[in-house]
Amino acid sequence: MINKELLDILVCPQCKGILRLTGKGDGLVCENCRLVYEIRDDIPIMIIEEAKKLED
Repeated sequence: MINKELLDILVCPQCKGILRLTGKGDGLVCENCRLVYEIRDDIPIMIIEEAKKLED
């Protein structure tokens, strides 16, 4: 699980918006950009090109 302190300082690399943890805790969601950044081995992958579109 991602550290709460880290989650508090991370922002979306594209828009600098607030990120929230997914329900499963396996990604970070930017509602503004509608992107999900995957978390692998407790490390958020904050590469815009690797982000997935948020499903409705």
